[in-house]
Amino acid sequence: MTDLALGRTVTDRDRLLRLLQSYGVYLGVAVLLLVNILFTPHFVSGENFRTQAVQVAPVLVVALGMALAIGSEGVDLSVGSVMALSTSLVSLYLGYGMWIALAVALLGGMAVGAANGSLVAFLGVQPIVATLALMVAGRGLALVLLPQLKDVRDPTMASLGSGDVFGIPYLVLIAAALALLVAFVVRRTTFGRQLLAIGDSRPAALLAGLPVRRVLIVVYMVCGALAALAGVLATARLSASDPTSLGTLMELSAITAVVVGGTPLSGGRIRIGGTVAGAVLIQLLTATLIKHDLPPSWTQIAQAVVIVLAVCAARERGKR
Repeated sequence: MTDLALGRTVTDRDRLLRLLQSYGVYLGVAVLLLVNILFTPHFVSGENFRTQAVQVAPVLVVALGMALAIGSEGVDLSVGSVMALSTSLVSLYLGYGMWIALAVALLGGMAVGAANGSLVAFLGVQPIVATLALMVAGRGLALVLLPQLKDVRDPTMASLGSGDVFGIPYLVLIAAALALLVAFVVRRTTFGRQLLAIGDSRPAALLAGLPVRRVLIVVYMVCGALAALAGVLATARLSASDPTSLGTLMELSAITAVVVGGTPLSGGRIRIGGTVAGAVLIQLLTATLIKHDLPPSWTQIAQAVVIVLAVCAARERGKR
């Protein structure tokens, strides 16, 4: 009887832990919103919510690509440098028109992604090592192309950064559309199923005849393209190209959003809804600390703590 009762208690506790592991990110967002509503002056305003949404858009775009990389049992540390590279390319080619500049920036991001994917898929280099090399090289190339901050004066870019549709900023609409697109690809396409199979077990995927190398290269190219697009969006929002600081520590924010959202670092599963909530959580956390006059360094410490907690929760989930 006691054993039965004990077994029932353990089962209930396990169920609660699983719920927290699966939906804790949404609870975290709700708690932060409540704390800010109660204790942060002027938080509840349309202008503030618009600002938060605009600021989270580039982080979410990068996190979507990072989710694909992590889902394949990899990671991409070069996303911040790709953002810096894209802002340099946009500044250099904006004279030919915004769409030409955007295309060049996306091609630059895809080229970095192709290099990352080739190192991982063909040479067998660990993703963290391959993308670390491109992280350093990408930032260096961005600074060679544009050594200092430069104002961006283009009506189309200005409209992209500050325009809206029915009060919803373009940047938010683009991020939301990309989240829906990536979710569809992961859940409803052959490519998405192949990606998850590779992340679950690459040797098994090879034995099953899946195009492992091709999928990995495409994953990193998409990740690079999304990071480049995030760089363009950030440039449009700031009306300036600054390869020195743009994208700095973005890889930390993206990985945090993905891991906190429930995508395991071991690969084989991707939670896009959780990634969106994770990006919102990171933005709210950053905004909360700033609005209460805490230095930016505390934001990095808080993100590190959140990552550790999320990884520990994922380990516990894996043991069960």
